[in-house]
Amino acid sequence: MAGILFSPDWICCSAEPNMPIDFYYIPGSAPCRAVLLAAKAVGVELNLKLTDLMAGEHLKPEFIKLNPQHCVPTIDDNGFALWESRAICTYLANQYGGNESLYPKDPKKRAVVDSRLYFDQGTLYQRFAEYYYPVMFGGAPFDEAKLKKLEEAYEYLDKFLDGQDWAAGSEMTLADISLASSVSTAEVVGFDLSKYANVTSWLKKCKSTLPGYGDVNQPGVEMFKEMFDKLTKK
Repeated sequence: MAGILFSPDWICCSAEPNMPIDFYYIPGSAPCRAVLLAAKAVGVELNLKLTDLMAGEHLKPEFIKLNPQHCVPTIDDNGFALWESRAICTYLANQYGGNESLYPKDPKKRAVVDSRLYFDQGTLYQRFAEYYYPVMFGGAPFDEAKLKKLEEAYEYLDKFLDGQDWAAGSEMTLADISLASSVSTAEVVGFDLSKYANVTSWLKKCKSTLPGYGDVNQPGVEMFKEMFDKLTKK
């Protein structure tokens, strides 16, 4: 079934799922929140399936059959299963998106968006996890060397944003959605963003501009902070 999407700047057609897409997630997870934000931006409905990892729901046979890596986020789009948040975000935009600027078809513009998505996955969020997760989940002390690597990642992001409004250029894209999920998570646990003027300005704009930010990202960020404070006994 095709739906017609209208905006002041463009008119195009987009596919719509026959049934809501099943979305297995936990709200505190930055990658899960990125998918929620992407779905809002694309305008696709998700059938939310809260997955209790502590209870081992991701290890049940039916879930492992769906996703052998038994991780979240995972979607089941009428029999098509996919995991890894950035892959899900790009799939939603490709399959159901009408706003081309979100994930441009132009090869060079898309390559920049992909580059930022990979930077988020392999550098920014990865270094956040390497610094904070051993403290949260293992009781380890903070590692100064890992902090310096995380700060270096934010220096990179600050340079990416120099002279442009959004992470991949002049328009909001999936890169901003994924990065905003990661950066807001670092902010809420006390990582000092004040040293990165471009990042600070950009995040403020994301909070006021990204569709659904206050509905889906902010509550999840607050849940993550609550868990962080509990596990680190703040």
